[in-house]
Amino acid sequence: MRRSSLLRAVLISVAAIFSSLPDALPAPGHYRNFAVSVYARVYEVRRMADPEWLQAHWDAIARQVKVDKIYLETHRDTIVADAETVKNAAEFFRKRGLEVAGGITLTVDESNRFETYCYSNPEHRDKVRQVVEFTAGLFDEIILDDFFFTNCKCERCIRAKGEKSWTDFRLGLMDEAARNLVIGPAKRVNPRVRMVIKYPNWYEHFQGLGFDLERGPLLFDGVYTGTETRDRTGDQHLQEYLGYSIFRYFENLRPGHNGGGWVDTYGGRYPDRYAEQIWLTLFARAPEITLFDFLQLERPIRPTDRAPWQEYGPSFDFDAMTASVAASGGEGKPPVTFARAAGYTLEEVDRFLHELGRPVGLPSYKPFHSTGEDFLHNYLGMIGIPIDLLPRFPEDAPMVLLTESAAFDPGIVAKIERQLRAGKSVTITSGLLRALEGKGIRHIAEIRDTGRRAVIKNFRGQPDLPPGLSILIPQIQYLTNDAWELASAMTQNDLGYPLLVQAAYGGGTLYVLVIPDNFSDLYSFPPGVLTQIRNVLLREMEVRVEAPGDVALFVYDNGTFIVESFRPEPVAVTLSLDSRYTGVRELTTGETLAGKEGTSGGFGPFGVGGVRRTMVPVEIKPHSYRVFAALP
Repeated sequence: MRRSSLLRAVLISVAAIFSSLPDALPAPGHYRNFAVSVYARVYEVRRMADPEWLQAHWDAIARQVKVDKIYLETHRDTIVADAETVKNAAEFFRKRGLEVAGGITLTVDESNRFETYCYSNPEHRDKVRQVVEFTAGLFDEIILDDFFFTNCKCERCIRAKGEKSWTDFRLGLMDEAARNLVIGPAKRVNPRVRMVIKYPNWYEHFQGLGFDLERGPLLFDGVYTGTETRDRTGDQHLQEYLGYSIFRYFENLRPGHNGGGWVDTYGGRYPDRYAEQIWLTLFARAPEITLFDFLQLERPIRPTDRAPWQEYGPSFDFDAMTASVAASGGEGKPPVTFARAAGYTLEEVDRFLHELGRPVGLPSYKPFHSTGEDFLHNYLGMIGIPIDLLPRFPEDAPMVLLTESAAFDPGIVAKIERQLRAGKSVTITSGLLRALEGKGIRHIAEIRDTGRRAVIKNFRGQPDLPPGLSILIPQIQYLTNDAWELASAMTQNDLGYPLLVQAAYGGGTLYVLVIPDNFSDLYSFPPGVLTQIRNVLLREMEVRVEAPGDVALFVYDNGTFIVESFRPEPVAVTLSLDSRYTGVRELTTGETLAGKEGTSGGFGPFGVGGVRRTMVPVEIKPHSYRVFAALP
């Protein structure tokens, strides 16, 4: 099947499911390639004291998605579940074949801008320790949900901070709290207990509130990844690609200790966004996915949830879905809920995931506790550049991408120089170029950010941008014939400014990629310009795409790959393969598509000239993906 939003086949399965609901509970799990967990907040755990409530609500979930594990939360917002209720609920799920673990959310009042505990306050510290000891007495595994950080700026914290920055103060405070209030007390109560910290999605800013990605993954027994991207129009403005890249980044913090990805039903305009979060998490090869939360999984999916791209082949055919539910018994039957949306999505991905290899991407170094061009890697992911985000400099990589955050490494210029003199390539962004001004980068190439901006209307050799669209870029300057521009942006009066610059050094090559002030303007670059950028950054990659923005590529080390469109209309994409390949096989259908010899690249005397490739044209439907294996 070519489509991969919650596909039309869900409508058929819904009718079958609801027309033949079994009297006995189905056996839990198991998917072939991953485990599925559900997280229950303390509010729902307390309601599990009512066996009838618990039975009815669990039945509604278990009929629509296969679950292997459940997390029972003991604390949130200073509310603590009683031990007897937690024990009985745990026994209920164990009898049904589920693994059971504990959960703790260390908020004082989540509704008050996520108010956390104050780790300078002795009373708060005692409360945290007591909650941890209580939970460790009940479970052999405990996960901390999202909020083991501090946003407190009370008088105690101000005095304790002194002359330190808030970042330095909070990193030290939370490392101490991890040892003395969480891990230590838990292990004393239960030496077998496994303590896992779940990190949320705003990784660029963690250090400012005490999340320590350098030491935390080594202190705790495991980490867990918040892959919730929700909708890019929401408060966080996260790009969809983050749902994939953040799992890979956290896996690189301490390989083998990232337990899974975590999604929720919040903040999406359409159910398709929920499905995308799930499959992007699994594309990253997460061994487990947690669905948050027990109550939200029962949210109905209504006809008013219809997405505007339904005309191209709806993800949800609401009219047919409503008719199928009515035909299966109608009144009194459970509604179609987010549990079924999750279940169907998981089933579809499980069909092919085992055929994929290990995810690979363009190595990009982000030092611990760094900021600069925040979340830019995910915008690049949305223009078809697979990213492998690393906390340590990848010296063995033939091409390294460095954004402004790399300037937090005081030795970064020396590392760039060593890479180039070893005959390798480095691409730096205009933001990093600016940040390294006066720090030695000019000894490699005399390229500088002038501090001025240019308003771009089109690009050299490309069609004009849509009327009314202007893109603002930094003006960078280089010495002619010491460096050369491979791609140029043009003003209204046809004055050109560099977009991609190349300079030789030793046996290697330095590239400077100019980033627009509004990162999402990358999506409006013409496909030809994006192809030029991809051909430079991904020249070592056997598969690339030629496509407009909002089309992502996920590549694996065994010749398989996924192309996903986040666009609201069908899009034509050309798969550009190494010339040793003859075509592709679509893993979901078995269909073989033959390629034709073509040329990709060819721009300027210093550029990547006329590289012979095997080209395969395909179409991707809106908010859908297709899965391929390259054929020799």
